[in-house]
This record gives sequence, structure tokens and C-alpha cells, in this order.
Amino acid sequence: MRRYSAFAIAREAFRHHLGWERAWASPAPKSRYDVIIVGAGGHGLATAYYLGKNHGITNVAVIEKGWLGGGNTGRNTTIIRSNYLQDPSAAIYEKSRSLYENLSQDFNYNVMFSPRGVIMLAQTEHEVRGYKRTAHANALQGVTTEFISPDRVKDLCPIINIDGPRYPVLGGLWQARGGTARHDAVAWGYARACSAMGMDIIQQCEVTGITAQGGKVTGVQTTKGAIGCAKLGIVVAGHSGVLAEMAGFRLPIESVALQALVSEPIKPCMDVVVMANTVHGYMSQSDKGEMVIGGGADGYNNYTQRGSFHHIEETVRALIETFPMISRLKMLRQWGGIVDMTGDRSPIISPTPLGNCFINCGWGTGGFKAIPGSGWATAEMIAGGAPGPLAAAFGLERFREGRFIDESVAAGVAH
Repeated sequence: MRRYSAFAIAREAFRHHLGWERAWASPAPKSRYDVIIVGAGGHGLATAYYLGKNHGITNVAVIEKGWLGGGNTGRNTTIIRSNYLQDPSAAIYEKSRSLYENLSQDFNYNVMFSPRGVIMLAQTEHEVRGYKRTAHANALQGVTTEFISPDRVKDLCPIINIDGPRYPVLGGLWQARGGTARHDAVAWGYARACSAMGMDIIQQCEVTGITAQGGKVTGVQTTKGAIGCAKLGIVVAGHSGVLAEMAGFRLPIESVALQALVSEPIKPCMDVVVMANTVHGYMSQSDKGEMVIGGGADGYNNYTQRGSFHHIEETVRALIETFPMISRLKMLRQWGGIVDMTGDRSPIISPTPLGNCFINCGWGTGGFKAIPGSGWATAEMIAGGAPGPLAAAFGLERFREGRFIDESVAAGVAH
């Protein structure tokens, strides 16, 4: 793989940019791999990358039924933060946030990580107490956050209205090193790095069955034929239940659509991410000037990847009180992603009842921010056969034991 640099750009300019090689190869599948990862989204690609980088396992195939990064990785609002209340959550999200900071250098590919800071607004007295509690928990966890005053919120985000008649801003939980990254670039950077290590990324290849012998996985049936493997990783977000059924077990998850939208581009007016749990909305401004807006997940199970009018009304109506200026903007586009929700709103990183088959799912509405840490932990589990320190608390057995990691309320807006 040729390195990208200013010199390479200058050289190719003289060649009319005809000398660039493909960022990643598109090979035909081999008959057998040491590890197959199903799902070429951010989590699946990160798992493959850290299998190679951390554990030296490169005979790996990443199988995707659609196109690389075409699921939730390309459909989210790119928020990165680690200010979670529960210790296991804070640990894996902080690992992820710290990995994001050097991802561009690791890849030699710009993922456009922007540590612009994230504010989680407190608009009720209950939220004030809750976020102060989280700030103290974060201090014990080694996660740098602080509870800030309404005036400080206004200084950080001048377009905000802190004196709303229904929901005035009473303060906020501020994480200065949180921010955003370019979602497509994260997937492309991981794919390029995996391909450079000799891994096969196989797109337009749907898994139709999982084969096993003696209680252990032996391979997968796909639309491009049978492929054998010694170990299998299932990393398919909202379709995890479908793959689990093929493998002969059930998961405690449900799939729903999470919707978002962007406005027409405008001049820079907001250089932080603001999240508001009381009105259930969040907003940031993209590098192209669009206001990126999102809210809650749909209230019913579905596999829809499109938006709905009622969601626009509910989310935008709530945010207009806090950001009056957006009432004049036109919507540019709207979309949905299929998220996989557990009862405690925490992920599953675990071995499964089928031997040598491992699963990473249940990230719900917070998957993008977790990509590097999730891949790190899942690769460690697949390579070693058992969860490591980052993943140990997120096993399937916790639902049977009643040992929940409850982030459904503690995390506020769980994005």
C-alpha cells in the first residue's frame, strides 16, 4: 500500500491523477479463512484491523451483504464521547475516544476527527443532579468531564437560547475532548488498512446459512458459495438476531429505526456538539455547513432505513425552543439506520452457544463512538477465545444472571 502524503499528491498532479491505486482490493472469496467477520461496517472492520495489528491474525475475510459502510456506519450523526456513568461503559468508550485521537496517523488516512467538545444540557433539576453525579463518576474513572454553568454553555454555543420558557438551560455536562469524525472516512480508513495487511473484504456477499459440526462453527453459506473458517465473528448491528437464528440461538435484542436529518448548508455558527435529553434532540454542524440533527429511536420494531414526517415534527419542534435560528432552515435530507437495542442499553460482546462463534451487537444508538474500542475488545476476544478486560462485563450471561449495565437512563441521550 502506497502512503498518502503531500509529495504523493504533487506527483500525481503531474500525472493527471492517473496513478492512484485502489484504496482496498475486492478479491473473490477463498475456500477457507482463520477468521470470518460478518459485517463490513465500522465495528466489523475495526475487529478485523485489530486482529491483524494486535494479534497477528491476517487470514481474515470481512463479508458484507451490501456495500462497505452502507449500514449504520454511514447513517449516524458521528458523535464521539465517553461520559457514561457505569464503569464498564466508561472504560470501553474512553478507550475508543482515545483511539480516535490517533486514528488518522495510524491509518495514514484522514478520518477528520474533530475534538470540538460535547455538551449534554441539563434542563431540569433532576438532570442537574444526574449530570453532577456523572461528573463525579467520570473523575473516578479517569474520564475528563465537568459540570458547567448556563453562562458557560452560552459562551461555548452562542446560538443557544438558555432562557427557554418551558426548558431553560440550567447547566451542562461538558467533555472538551469529545467531538465528531467523518463516518465514511472511518470505515474507509479501516478497510484500507485491513486490505494492506492481506485481508479480504468481500462485498455484495450475503450470508444465507451458518454451518457447524460437533457444536462448533465450520463456515458460512453465502451467495458467493460456501466459505470455511476456524472462527466466526457476527458484527451486523440491527440484523444480529437474523444471523443468531441461523447459528441456532436467540438474542435479547430488538431492532428499531433511528432517524436523523441535515439542513441546508449555512455559514459556521456552532463549533460544539449539543445534546438535550429533556427535549430529546441533539445537533452539531458539519464541515460542509449542514446542521446535523437527530433525536430518539422509533417506538416500534422495524427494519426501515427511511425517515418519517412525524419524527421531523417532534425532533425539530423540540430543538427550535433551544435553537430558535433553525426554524428558518430547510431540510436537505433525512434517513434512518437500524439499531439493535438491549434491555439495559449496553452492548453484547460475547462468545455464543455455538463454539468458536462470537458476537458483537446491542450498541443501540451509540455505536459510532465505540467503533475503535469495540473492535479492539472483540478482536481480543476472538483471538483469545474469551472476553478480555474491556469486554468481560458485556457477556450474554448477564441477562440470565440479572447483572445489567443500565445505561438506559444514566447516559441521558444515548447517542
